[in-house]
Amino acid sequence: MGRRLRVLIADDSAPTRESLRRLLEFHQDIEVVGEAADGEEAVNQARLLEPDVILMDINMKPVDGITATEVITTELPRSVIVMMSVQGEQEYLRQAMAAGARDYLTKPFGTDELINTIHNAYEREARRWLQVVPGPGFPEHQGKVITVFSAKGGVGKTTIATNLAALISHELQKTVAIVDLDLQFGDVSVLLDFEPRRTIIDLVAAGEWGPEEVRGCLHQYSPKLKVLAAPARPEEAELVTGSHIKQLIESLRPLADFIIIDTAQNFQEPVLAALDESDEIAIIATLDIPTVKNVRLCLDVMQGVLEYPVDKTKLVVNRDAEDIGIKAAFLEEKLGISICARIPSDGRLAVQAANTGLPFVLSSPRAPISQGIRELARQITSGEELPAASGKGPSNRSFIGRMFHRLRA
Repeated sequence: MGRRLRVLIADDSAPTRESLRRLLEFHQDIEVVGEAADGEEAVNQARLLEPDVILMDINMKPVDGITATEVITTELPRSVIVMMSVQGEQEYLRQAMAAGARDYLTKPFGTDELINTIHNAYEREARRWLQVVPGPGFPEHQGKVITVFSAKGGVGKTTIATNLAALISHELQKTVAIVDLDLQFGDVSVLLDFEPRRTIIDLVAAGEWGPEEVRGCLHQYSPKLKVLAAPARPEEAELVTGSHIKQLIESLRPLADFIIIDTAQNFQEPVLAALDESDEIAIIATLDIPTVKNVRLCLDVMQGVLEYPVDKTKLVVNRDAEDIGIKAAFLEEKLGISICARIPSDGRLAVQAANTGLPFVLSSPRAPISQGIRELARQITSGEELPAASGKGPSNRSFIGRMFHRLRA
């Protein structure tokens, strides 16, 4: 037997701590090394014991689990925190992930779910630590620019862009910046459920800028994911030019491993600048004739007029369903391009994610639609291995449903 995982339990309920201890004692590869009754005690115990994993309740008093998590992830970055809460309320989950938690359990949960979550969270982090090369002179990021584009509205472009960014930042622990370049009606901040304090217009107003000025305009959604929001008002879109976008991308490359740009469905100057500067372009299509026609025109422009290399464009089929729409093979034949990734249709989960502001790749990582995003991420990251999905299976659906319980209480 290998080294046992050392676990600290932090919960303000003594019966809950005892129950968790008994569940974990049945597993020879896990050792409970300590308990804490509130966030302050959890911080002190973590400093003393340096556990591998901390099971942290959110709603402790007087110091809650989110506050404790922020301290521990700063001081003890190799102590992996799994957050626990009775409520599956979305805002708590988002705050927990932003504070540095690596996974989430909604009470009540079963023994298998508990053990699998502990192991998966720790193993994901262990793989990431092995990839880190410490020491002075650590190189700057050289961000790969991925533009998510569509030739037709309503095909789920922004949903794909936000979930792709969330998955790469959370699963691979890569630094990701997502830019909302739908300058008139951008929805990235809506889908990620935050009110932007600064937008791309703040950069435009500054005139010249570099990485530090751009960094100051990015919203920190989670430890590895930042967002540059679209203008607050549609008329402000006219202030953004193609040269602004080229300058923006040049400034972003040192700040992130991946820069994901969500665009409007047009070939206006700012979008063309983003396409020119992109390393890859994900063209989103659905299996209907109007979209096929528009994508064909789009490819004609990119390959004929703009002279982009063929391998710069990747075709992504969204809302893929065998019994609805034209066949994927027909799409490939008509467009003369192979499909890079197919994202299954799941309108219920996609709408649910949009309404709660939590990407479905985080709330339901095992869902087929999330697996479609994972396949796209594999292509985008040049085949870099993604950890196995660590979601809670079918229970994720009811987990999201419970998110509204706290709001109604």
